[in-house]
Amino acid sequence: MKYVQMTTSLFAAAATDLTIERIRAFAGRPEQVESLTLEFKREFSSSLVKTIAAMANSYGGLILVGVLDKVEDGAERVVGVDAQDTIDKIASACHSRLDPPWEPTFIPVPLNDGSGNSVVVVRVDHTVAPRPVLIDLKAPIRLSGQNSTADRARLLQLVREEPAGGAHALGQHLMNPRLDTDTEGNATEDFVLRTGVNLPMGEAGTWRPLSERSVTALANALNGSPLPHVLLNVGHGAFNSYTGFRQLGHNRARTARLVWQANSDSPVKHPLEAVVTVQLPEVYGPTATASVATVSIDILARIRRYAENLGHLQWAYQYPVPDLADLLDGILKIFVDDSVTTELARLADIDTALVAQPRELHLVADGAVADLLDPEGLQQIPGSGRSSGGTFRANPALDLRVEQERQEQVHDWLRQLGLDAGLAGMEALVERYRASAAGAEA
Repeated sequence: MKYVQMTTSLFAAAATDLTIERIRAFAGRPEQVESLTLEFKREFSSSLVKTIAAMANSYGGLILVGVLDKVEDGAERVVGVDAQDTIDKIASACHSRLDPPWEPTFIPVPLNDGSGNSVVVVRVDHTVAPRPVLIDLKAPIRLSGQNSTADRARLLQLVREEPAGGAHALGQHLMNPRLDTDTEGNATEDFVLRTGVNLPMGEAGTWRPLSERSVTALANALNGSPLPHVLLNVGHGAFNSYTGFRQLGHNRARTARLVWQANSDSPVKHPLEAVVTVQLPEVYGPTATASVATVSIDILARIRRYAENLGHLQWAYQYPVPDLADLLDGILKIFVDDSVTTELARLADIDTALVAQPRELHLVADGAVADLLDPEGLQQIPGSGRSSGGTFRANPALDLRVEQERQEQVHDWLRQLGLDAGLAGMEALVERYRASAAGAEA
């Protein structure tokens, strides 16, 4: 399988945010080829409708009409089409050939070169399409960069499925984390952060157990990502040593648990841990019980407890908001790191276009969040109550691979965290932090 990268922001972006410059930059990437969720079309053809059905029966995707599939080096890939004529032809074919009749979303993006032509962006959202979508009594499906036909087992599966409607799309929902407790029932962490994604499974990935080689490759990719550096910075050099990501704890044929640990000589042996868990779907009988794999990362923070045991502070340690911002940014970075996403795609037997970006964050704290945070610049709102965490949604229109958009998401989460904790001043604090970070880069 050829692994390719596709930006998720084109699928989620508002129509007003889809510019021809954005599409040219996307199509101009040398590595941007057709994949499971992407196809280029020079113009309308009968095969385009089959691709719509195939994507609707699979994981959705984008079709860019007016963009060449292959060009010579240096040649222009974006050529454009008559938008209204093309949309009319596609819509008419969808209503006449698809059973049941259904059409995707069409977004014309003008070339702005005086030609009057546009690129027609066809968005196929599999969560709202009927299942199955048939053509000539057959159900097309998408395999890598081409269309195929569902076999009997897949057809029966499609018949049983219903559109997700308003439900969370694939890659957006995770179980809430829990704080570990000691023998007396007391929490052992200051807080736990969790985010992650769900991955669709390719046919081979569904039945194949994890291999030592693939798990080791993922651990190496994690160790080479920006996250370890961010984790060390949270400790401000106070940790005695650290151990990189490696298998530790509950690992099985379909479960991998990779752990990074900061080490100390105090009773708090690991002031900070990061745990990446990969859970492949279990397989019983002729079909898998679940069609997705879950990849999650937990950050287990015990720095307050660590500082208390050192006895150097006369007050309880509180986490600076800029440190929390850097930590959130580091967590998100691993899910857009090319090496990490490539290894996750290999584990699931999919191409990297299907490795989703995190769309929610969970926080569970031992006590009030307001008490955990450094109060500099923050004020408790009288009578606001106390929050010990929550679930924070991500903006699906943001492409987390883009630094500015990723930071925007981090700061949105921090603002929400502050409001839920009954704290005023978080917005101004975030703005000062952003200005300071921008000044340091300049």
